[in-house]
Amino acid sequence: MNNNKPKVFIPKVGESWVVDRFRDEWLENNLDLKAKFIFNANIIWIIAPWIWKKIPKYFLANKHVICTIHHFEEKDLTNKGLENFFERDKYVNAYHVISLKTYKELKDITNKKIYYSPFWVNEKIWFKLDNKDEIRNSFGFDKDDFIVGSFQRDTEGKDLKSPKLIKGPDRFLTIVLSLKKEKNKLKVLLAGTRRQYLINEFEKHSIDYKYIELPSFEKLNELYNILDLYIVSSRNEGGPQALLECAIIKTPIISTDVGIAGEILSNQSIFDMNNFYNATPNTQVAYENVKKFRYENHINSFNKMFYDLNTI
Repeated sequence: MNNNKPKVFIPKVGESWVVDRFRDEWLENNLDLKAKFIFNANIIWIIAPWIWKKIPKYFLANKHVICTIHHFEEKDLTNKGLENFFERDKYVNAYHVISLKTYKELKDITNKKIYYSPFWVNEKIWFKLDNKDEIRNSFGFDKDDFIVGSFQRDTEGKDLKSPKLIKGPDRFLTIVLSLKKEKNKLKVLLAGTRRQYLINEFEKHSIDYKYIELPSFEKLNELYNILDLYIVSSRNEGGPQALLECAIIKTPIISTDVGIAGEILSNQSIFDMNNFYNATPNTQVAYENVKKFRYENHINSFNKMFYDLNTI
């Protein structure tokens, strides 16, 4: 490691997105590497790529800049999307990605250094609870209900009714309708914001559901603990972080092959829409694979990244 200690400034995102929590957790636990003000920093970490335009170009041009790319959507690789990428790229010294899929895509469009490091899972927030039946009862569920969970937004913000297709809510609905034929007491548990699309579809198809819009982390951890199955049905993802959170809690989870799924889940837990009915959760494999991303161990990979960047 370079003895020249990095001083890292992370601009706020302020969109109630998971990266706001990652920013806060890193800053709280790395006071010796934190730059309170941008002019005191030697590294700027653009933790959400679109916020770069809020940063004065003088600082971007005179600091080491690392930019996190969470994932690419199809529009990001079109002419307009690439034009935006290369406009920002003029100020970026290195990139950080959170999945190997994004690493491969980014490698095709830049020669700059790319650091691969998924975000961590914080066991102070996400952990297994023993009183599952008691918690179920507190949320109004019965012991023998089969509870399927989804805690990510599914609706476009522009009209609060159109499906956010990248998240695959139409696929989620297809799987739930299939499960409804098998499970007599199927219940769907939704959390988070912008769930209007699925709620409307559930009411249309008489699917029993409960919606908890903005649970605290404590409540959300309880919700993970009472699930019989969590489904990631996305078409494209950077993480998603639910993969790590379910894995560390040993919540049964199946997922499409997006983001970090292939690095956490067993092959039998990854599905496409031609074989979703064969997907089987394997909580032990997921738990063993996620352990390396525990905050206490994994945060060092981020700090090594900043020390290394300081030498570029």
